[in-house]
Amino acid sequence: MRIIAGECKGRPIKVPDRKATRPATELVRGAIFSMLANVTDDWDEVLDLFSGSGSLGIEALSRGAGHVDFVEQGRDCCDIIKANLTRCDVADRAHVHCAPVERAVNFLGKTYDVILMDPPYRREDIGELLDKMAGTTLIDEHTWLVITHSPRVTLDEVYGNLKMYKERRHGDSVIAIFHKETIQ
Repeated sequence: MRIIAGECKGRPIKVPDRKATRPATELVRGAIFSMLANVTDDWDEVLDLFSGSGSLGIEALSRGAGHVDFVEQGRDCCDIIKANLTRCDVADRAHVHCAPVERAVNFLGKTYDVILMDPPYRREDIGELLDKMAGTTLIDEHTWLVITHSPRVTLDEVYGNLKMYKERRHGDSVIAIFHKETIQ
């Protein structure tokens, strides 16, 4: 697997040797960042949840993100993310939190410009997490949340004050973008 664009373009990254981890393909990563480029150019603070190998967050750093917080539960994956950050010379703009996403949502205390989520495909309760996140300080009216999920998992159009902006299918992945609805 390689980084597909930006300052780290072409650099190989390591992926975990577990079947439970399913890194986003180049097609899906390209689609995610193409969709994001159409809605925002603010990449100062990025959050990568269910990071796995860190491919999404490192792709964001390669494309100009100021800082990325990675959240991954598995210790082996956290070590791989750190190695990949070093390999791509972007470790100084990142922090790896080795913790369950549900816990990290409670302790991360800042607002992000972009939140990237690539949860395990077997998780069907992801809507509950989106609903919880909608009520946190992680998201404000400038935040764009992107989630990839299985086509067998249907997401609602609205979670709290998060509203689906766009949804596209790419192969065996669905990419959904959410944005906070402002009450006028």
